[in-house]
Amino acid sequence: MTYQSPIAPGVSFYEATLDDRPAYPGLAASTSADVVIIGGGFTGLQAAHHLAAAGKDVVLIEGARFGDGASGRNGGQLGTGQRAWPEELEPEFGREASQKLFAIAERAKAHLKSFADSHGFDADFRPGQISVAHKRGYVDEYRDHVRIMTEEYGYPHITFLDREAAAEKLGSARYHGGIYDAGAGHINPLKYVVGLARAAAKAGARLHETTRARAIVSAGGKVTVKTDTGEIVAGRALIACNAYIEGLEPVTSAHVMPIRSFIGATVPLGDSSPVIPGGESVDDSRFVVRYFRKSADGRLLFGGREAYTSDNPADISSHIRRQIAEIYPELNNVEITHAWGGSVGITLTRRPFVRQVMPNVTSIGGFSGHGVMLSNYCGKLYADFVNGGSDDLEAMRNLKVGPFPGGDKFRKPLLFLALTWYSLRDRF
Repeated sequence: MTYQSPIAPGVSFYEATLDDRPAYPGLAASTSADVVIIGGGFTGLQAAHHLAAAGKDVVLIEGARFGDGASGRNGGQLGTGQRAWPEELEPEFGREASQKLFAIAERAKAHLKSFADSHGFDADFRPGQISVAHKRGYVDEYRDHVRIMTEEYGYPHITFLDREAAAEKLGSARYHGGIYDAGAGHINPLKYVVGLARAAAKAGARLHETTRARAIVSAGGKVTVKTDTGEIVAGRALIACNAYIEGLEPVTSAHVMPIRSFIGATVPLGDSSPVIPGGESVDDSRFVVRYFRKSADGRLLFGGREAYTSDNPADISSHIRRQIAEIYPELNNVEITHAWGGSVGITLTRRPFVRQVMPNVTSIGGFSGHGVMLSNYCGKLYADFVNGGSDDLEAMRNLKVGPFPGGDKFRKPLLFLALTWYSLRDRF
């Protein structure tokens, strides 16, 4: 039986093929807790688990179902480092801070995998990621990046690919070269959300789906979250809504903007298919990045279309199929069995937004397409912070993330113009 998300278009391949997705009750009445969490994705559920495991009384509410946002509907890619390459961060932060941010990301990667292993759930993890250059002029940057990562950041898992090697890895001659990262990989994100929610509930967190936060107030050392069925009063609150903040809290709304991203899943391609024969995930150098991988049953999962308005396209499949055919012409008529979309939270600098937005209220989001591992880890780091402190969360908090310009009236039109310009630049 499939489930249609009420907050995003299309039934995803993950939803349609999931064997078991437990439902959690809505909040029935007012209550109190040590910590209240708004948002049932990677960040909120990780925080709930680690806080409850440490003995805190935790209530988590989610407006839809766990994983209905980006956490359960994304491309599933597990990259290396922050959103920007370390050498891109060095001019602003310096070598030492850039190395620290890279180390945090490596701990995030290790945490994601070890958490699933230690709690006994399978999220279809497969190793390997290929990053490729769609323009010839980018190839030298990829070659330099491999040298920097191996020689200056002590990361031995990365290899440069010339055009021929990239074509062999991808089963396509569309790209000019790139890198292979044996230390990265990909997962089924909704399976991870389901396993994470089970772990949080088992640890003692009180989890509630279909319970939308209507307002949040911090006064007198307490935080009150108002819902349609009651209030939750707590000593602390975590806002983990990411792209689905929807005006709940104005500081987060000014710093984290939603963009729509869309994915299609083909029929299984078969064992003889030349497409990504090693089973790695792939991303390319476009600003409007194209990202694709093969599922455990051999389907091509392809993401690439973005939209900068709240409108949902009438036909996701045709656009995705055209992008697939640019890379794999032999798939120009491939059947797409599932096509879906959702909102991804981005920030102006493409760095995570971690901030105290009112007394005793922390907001975390804006992972800008790099959230599979970082959002999971930031949830754990928030719990560490509450339980006694976290240097890693403090480092993330110190990242400079400014608001989008234009205020409430012009913010979205300006974002639309800027991102449309970048998408045009990708073509030339």
